[in-house]
Amino acid sequence: MAHNYTPEKRYFSYRRTVEALLETGKSMTQIKNRNRGWQRIFKLIIPYFIMVGIFQFIGMLITGVDIENINGEISTINQLTISCFDLLGTFLILFIFMKVVDKEKFINLGFHTNERFSEFYLGVVLGAILILIGYFILMGLNQIKFEKIVFNPFELISSILLFFIVAIVEETLFRGYVLRNLMISANKYVALIISSLLFTIMHGFNPNIQYLGVVNLFLAGIFLGISYIHTKNLWFPIALHFSWNLFQTHLGFNVSGQNAYSLIEFKIIDNNMFNGGTFGFEGSILSIIFLLFAIVGIELYFKKKLATKKNIVHLSDSTKNEDDSNK
Repeated sequence: MAHNYTPEKRYFSYRRTVEALLETGKSMTQIKNRNRGWQRIFKLIIPYFIMVGIFQFIGMLITGVDIENINGEISTINQLTISCFDLLGTFLILFIFMKVVDKEKFINLGFHTNERFSEFYLGVVLGAILILIGYFILMGLNQIKFEKIVFNPFELISSILLFFIVAIVEETLFRGYVLRNLMISANKYVALIISSLLFTIMHGFNPNIQYLGVVNLFLAGIFLGISYIHTKNLWFPIALHFSWNLFQTHLGFNVSGQNAYSLIEFKIIDNNMFNGGTFGFEGSILSIIFLLFAIVGIELYFKKKLATKKNIVHLSDSTKNEDDSNK
């Protein structure tokens, strides 16, 4: 049976076929591009642990820390030394991945400083205010009792450096690389939740961990990452993480279950879910309340800031177009 195809019909048939093939190819490319985010993270896992493990091992050898008793008490200066090697290992493996796998500059993890120092200061102030309020509430409710001030300049400076390095390492890894790539493969809020779960798992073996501590660690991941999904910049979460940990330890709390030098020492009247007990402030209901309010506040602040910035750019473009049309 002969087909009654005119040249015009054949042309439109071929055109529809080509368009369908191009659309299929486009869809496959989009799926491939979406998948590359989580694929990069899976590729990172083993090299990360090997590289960072080697550098931490070198740090332990230099400091003379007993590797078989790694959970024992380690001096602040030794922790600082090991953390410096942790920083070197983390930065080296992420630099390699950004160069070879992501094919981007290392600074694109979120280290651009343009107009970001105000956000850094904001992060430091916010972390300090939250912990200070928590401390005085617990004092007022007779949950903790002030004992003494232990001023040791060397320990104080060492702990400041230690917590700053810890903040840089964890934020660069979890927000700069993990969250950034998850946002390629998923909705930014879904990516934030997944990265926060990974953050919780990484801290899930800390000493004195309990269920409220797990909840707080997850919320802390949201708390630290919520700004990044809007800005893709690390300076605010680094500052917030640094300040949150630093003020906890120097007001006498354990930080995520870990004890360290404190400028102020207090006595816990009774270990309970309101004061966090031996896990520290992050094991308390009060911390959960603070984190929830802070998450909402940070989300609203950065969404408003981003919207204002877009409006300014739009207004600037409109003005420029009007000027061009009047020439």
